[in-house]
Amino acid sequence: MGASTNDLTIGIDIGGTSVRAAVVDSHGSMLDTLRAATPPTVSALEHCLDRMVTELRDRWSAQAVGLAIAGFLSPDRQVVRFAPHLPWREAPVPAAMSARLGLPVFAEHDANSAAVAELHFGAAARGNNTLVMTLGTGIGAGMLMGGQLYRGTFGVAPELGHIVVVPDGRPCSCGKRGCLERYCSGTALVDTVIELLARDDMGHSVLAAESAADPGSLTGRRVAAAAAEGDPVAVAAFASLAHWLGQGMALIADVFDPDLIVIAGGLGMAAGLYLDEAREHYASMVTGAGHRQLARIRSTQLGENAGLIGAAQVARTDLAAGLAPGGPITSPRE
Repeated sequence: MGASTNDLTIGIDIGGTSVRAAVVDSHGSMLDTLRAATPPTVSALEHCLDRMVTELRDRWSAQAVGLAIAGFLSPDRQVVRFAPHLPWREAPVPAAMSARLGLPVFAEHDANSAAVAELHFGAAARGNNTLVMTLGTGIGAGMLMGGQLYRGTFGVAPELGHIVVVPDGRPCSCGKRGCLERYCSGTALVDTVIELLARDDMGHSVLAAESAADPGSLTGRRVAAAAAEGDPVAVAAFASLAHWLGQGMALIADVFDPDLIVIAGGLGMAAGLYLDEAREHYASMVTGAGHRQLARIRSTQLGENAGLIGAAQVARTDLAAGLAPGGPITSPRE
């Protein structure tokens, strides 16, 4: 076994597209990483997670595992009730995984995990009431009130990606139509490009040529790269994303009135392509525009690693507090 310290934990970010795992120390530094495509079935996903943990523990003396899960968790975080992009339904994931591996396993919503990471190690360190929005396959959100996670009565707050912004709009995997995440997430970006490519007035586009030759090449990352190169279709897609993100932040500000909004997730690293424009939309759309203080809006300092760094921190905190899979959780914890 590799280097051994008492403060190492494993964080795993389980998203709709990929599963990423890392050994993380108490300073938020990742010492070793693994990545795989997200399997479509429960058995395959659990095998993937077990394999990742086993491989990392062969090299490092990690004390616990934290899971950042893109889905609804029970208030005690012991059961994954529903995950739009994952196969679990009413599944006692942390206890079952702990039993398989003989290692404490703790779960947290992926956006809450990102919020914890940004609070401890990144862009949310100086916020009071802070909203962290993770833009990836979908949209997640974590709310820190006075530095504590706000979970709501039943543990699912704030599920902001599924606020309907376009009645009868694009279908969403949650079962509704017109959800915010269908207009300003990585997958939404691809949908917008497809819609734009159906028009005849977009001018010369390398992205269009690539998509025609290989439709599978059209991903959020490729659209971001094309926008950075000035591709007109990609630039227009990001302008649409900025509009909807600004509108979404305005709606959220009307409800929560945060002093800081942090944009994280995979698209958080491409914030230079849309965040200034999104700020302008937010400032013009928020109720009382011009007559109220606005939240500071920052991009992530931890990039797409915020979720797994936060999951590792959750595991470290819960382990130190003496919690165990299946045990009681009496108050929200980072």
